[in-house]
Amino acid sequence: MKEIVGIRFKKVGKIYYFSPGYINAKVGDIAIVETVRGIESGEVVIPNREIDDSAIASPLKPIIRLADSGDLKTIERNKLREQEAFKVCEEKIAMRKLKMNLVDVECTFDNNKLLFYFTAENRVDFRELVKDLAAVFRTRIELRQIGVRDEAKILGGLGICGREFCCKAHMGDFQPVSIKMAKEQGLSLNPTKISGTCGRLMCCLKNEQNVYEELLKITPKMGAIVVTPDGDKGKVEDVNLITGKLRVKTEKSEVPVTLDRSEVKLLKDAEIRVNRDELKALKNLEDK
Repeated sequence: MKEIVGIRFKKVGKIYYFSPGYINAKVGDIAIVETVRGIESGEVVIPNREIDDSAIASPLKPIIRLADSGDLKTIERNKLREQEAFKVCEEKIAMRKLKMNLVDVECTFDNNKLLFYFTAENRVDFRELVKDLAAVFRTRIELRQIGVRDEAKILGGLGICGREFCCKAHMGDFQPVSIKMAKEQGLSLNPTKISGTCGRLMCCLKNEQNVYEELLKITPKMGAIVVTPDGDKGKVEDVNLITGKLRVKTEKSEVPVTLDRSEVKLLKDAEIRVNRDELKALKNLEDK
């Protein structure tokens, strides 16, 4: 077992583990730590706790200290520096007529590096832009091209459900979302119905998938052969996984009957597949 403290560097970002040493950290404390990007400040979201060594991928770096009043003032100054850097960078992008969209700027706690996040449809040669920014801010400059999902997480917004984006509200990391999930959940494979504001598959498909997987285990799929309570053999033509209602067309009747999944006996189940044409048409929705 090893003692750790969990720290987040963004409001809803990934949690990183650090060694507390003799520091007793509480949730909400601001800690100063060393990362691969330099000295940074982050919020404690997991107080001192012991976890199994197997849950730690690499040696833990120690917490340097908990932020004092002077550190908090530095953090506020850095936020103003980020705002200034954002404006300057936008001006330089416009001046050089670069096809890129600036999304966010981050300044490390020690002012040793400024990171600029941007989106672009294609690769951008930003070498001259880096020189321009370095000449203004006299520090290390790093530009990172991010995907549309990352952009949505940074900027935030409201989804079609009327609530804040899942990625902005509570998701620390993006989880892979597939076309097959939409198919298994009985959704229309219409891009406008299954994609979010970012233009990629909605994250809620992944959030709800485990429930649908459990329901699929106990519910005959569309195309399955079942026996009705009257002893008639029939084929499932429609399924509502949530309610458990099936529309079954029997051999003795042209009119389908509606039955509950608990009322039928499964003879041969069907398989949910995404055909090549569907996959090809919607593949770009899976990309980051």
